[in-house]
Amino acid sequence: MALTARSAGELEALAAELPGRSMVVPADVTAPDAVESVFAEVERAWGPVEVLVLNAGAGTSAPLQRTTDADWQRMLDLNLTAPFRMLRRAVPGMVEQGFGRVVAIASVAAKRGEPYISAYTASKHGLLGLVRSAASELATTGVTVNAVCPAYVDTPMTDATVASISSTTGRTPEQAREVLERRQPIGRLVTPDEVADAVLLCVTSGAITGQGINVDGGAVQS
Repeated sequence: MALTARSAGELEALAAELPGRSMVVPADVTAPDAVESVFAEVERAWGPVEVLVLNAGAGTSAPLQRTTDADWQRMLDLNLTAPFRMLRRAVPGMVEQGFGRVVAIASVAAKRGEPYISAYTASKHGLLGLVRSAASELATTGVTVNAVCPAYVDTPMTDATVASISSTTGRTPEQAREVLERRQPIGRLVTPDEVADAVLLCVTSGAITGQGINVDGGAVQS
């Protein structure tokens, strides 16, 4: 498994926990030349990429009138343009070998609009549109393209959301976390393993493509 992100230290720590052989390729995926360098390094070591999980992403929150051009562009660059570049680079090799699996980590924000996250929501709607179009284009090639759409997952990104709610509303962190837990009908945050299960389903099945699979405790029924 090849891992890429900006933080080499965090990647090394993760690689040490994984079974089997792992490669660490630090890169800022929003940089235009990063995609080619990452793929070239992986291909030199292991050959063509067969499975691509597009997991880089971040969020931002602000009322629409206080969402700046910089906020907007940052969300598009990381959540939409970077996955597009990675997908575009992976497709020729996958098509040539007649097999490929692409899974984008989107969000339930790709399925519905919510207040105060207009830039994030637009980027995730765009990502789901990219997935659907690519899946249609590649349907006869042996390459599948899907999105997994989680709600609030128990991760550092949600911890940051909890801290933001706490600082702006005066709620304690525990109260802020409970607010997010109640957003899911199951009454708790989604676990990273539950998201990984959905990703694995998309990897193992050749008949699932063009889908946005909700992992949200029943919040969006579609």
